[in-house]
Amino acid sequence: MRALDPRLLRYARATRAFLALSVALGVALAGLVVAQATLLADAITRVYLQGADVRAIRGTLLGLAAVVALRAAVAWAQQAAATRASAAVKRELRSRLLAHAAALGPAAAPASGRLATLATRGLDALDAYFARYLPQLVLAALVPLIVLARLAPADLVAAGTVALTLPLIPLFMTLVGRHTEAANRRQFRLLTRLSHHFLDVVAGLPTLRVFGRARRQAAVIAALSARQRRVTMRTLRVALLSSLVLELLSTLSVALVAVGIGLRLVDGALPLATALLVLILAPEAYVPLRQVGANYHASAEGLAAAEEAFAILETPLPGSASGGSAGAGGAVAFADVVVAYPGRPPLPPFTATVAPGELVALTGPSGCGKSTLLSVLMGFATPASGRVTVGGADLATLDLDAWRRRVAWLPQRPWLGAGTIADNIRLGAPDATEAALRDAAARAGALSFIDALPDGFDTPLGDDGAGLSAGQRQRIALARVFLRDAPLVLLDEPTAGLDPATEAELLVAIRTHAAGRTVIMAAHRPTLVALADRVLALTPAPAGPAGRGRLGSGVGR
Repeated sequence: MRALDPRLLRYARATRAFLALSVALGVALAGLVVAQATLLADAITRVYLQGADVRAIRGTLLGLAAVVALRAAVAWAQQAAATRASAAVKRELRSRLLAHAAALGPAAAPASGRLATLATRGLDALDAYFARYLPQLVLAALVPLIVLARLAPADLVAAGTVALTLPLIPLFMTLVGRHTEAANRRQFRLLTRLSHHFLDVVAGLPTLRVFGRARRQAAVIAALSARQRRVTMRTLRVALLSSLVLELLSTLSVALVAVGIGLRLVDGALPLATALLVLILAPEAYVPLRQVGANYHASAEGLAAAEEAFAILETPLPGSASGGSAGAGGAVAFADVVVAYPGRPPLPPFTATVAPGELVALTGPSGCGKSTLLSVLMGFATPASGRVTVGGADLATLDLDAWRRRVAWLPQRPWLGAGTIADNIRLGAPDATEAALRDAAARAGALSFIDALPDGFDTPLGDDGAGLSAGQRQRIALARVFLRDAPLVLLDEPTAGLDPATEAELLVAIRTHAAGRTVIMAAHRPTLVALADRVLALTPAPAGPAGRGRLGSGVGR
């Protein structure tokens, strides 16, 4: 990532105002640095050469005190502005990141562990970038120029020495920074991997304990943690060594200026006031550059996280969402639809038409594309070729938000969030009445166990429906579909995790709910397949040289 990535200006508008304010405060701070050096050199010269007492230099001392106070106030204002800007930028980036990840859908969205790490600790690391690095970067561009502009009329030799040695610091900073940036990217990727693995282990801990594999996963996490610790320590070592290099360069540069000043001062070729001015001002020219190098490493983790965030934000959304509309009650037609995933052979072309009000079952072995076809209809996956039409309108030209509002979707693994049971059922219909809520739960076979809970519909659930069994979660998700009352219903294994008695009840409920609606189901169970008006058997042919097969035609009933 560059010192100031233009994408920060594009995705976080608060950066623009902060940059403008930083430039203004930087100019003021540089002017105060020059004024402080001039007043201090004048006071020392008058006391040493002219024997002036405190009363004689009272005005100079008062001016010096005022300049020091103003310099402290400007530095405080810069820090306060940086803190506010950092909070605003993080808030804006988080909002954009989560909204974009949601719009990408489950097929293209980043893994939950990666997204959680990025949106929390990753973006929090931008504090160092805005509070320390970026203000020093502005000062590094302004202070040396203003100092040189003041030194040149006073002592051209010293100004030339400073001008020749100043570029050495950014040169070495760039050479070291490349290595540090790569190290920080490796560190952040490893941290993301560790977070994602830990999240998966926590989610599957009950299963791991049943099969006696929990200790093995603990050893894996310990190994990843040890590796992450080693990478972090290597990164810190590089950061500390680079700070040493920058300090050494600036110290040698100032010493070179001081030696030249001392020799000419001894020879009487340079007035004391000018020598003092140069000696006071010369170190100030190097301070911002040193601080940029030192603070770059503190902000490197934030820069790596910003790179990750920009990669997600620049991932194109599926579908054109050009604003077209179509009734979800029209015929759904697939015409030679081919879906390809990176690193895998494309799925075979698929052609079929589902009439309005028809209940169709998609069958076939795992991996033949049943769930993928439902993802295409939801706009989560984009066909590599072919087209999908709804009521004669191309799905690729529809407003996806408006389209999804007319679809009820039950994925293979339904999502239940932290909240009450009522909140989770009302996810697709927030304004549903209490009577409609109870009716949907009853049709999904969930009312009996919900009423048996102490808090009923107000019972709080943990993430992913923690507190409920797999069958109970499935019935809550089905109740959500029934409550949504959409004209197009997409069901992916709707009776998974249910016992035969409960499944038989739900088959009647699904059949009743399908009246007057178009329903497309991905199904394995024979009882569910038997419910359909028509079956589309997706049967991949034996893989050929290209690794492709063919889909069988629909079997009507």
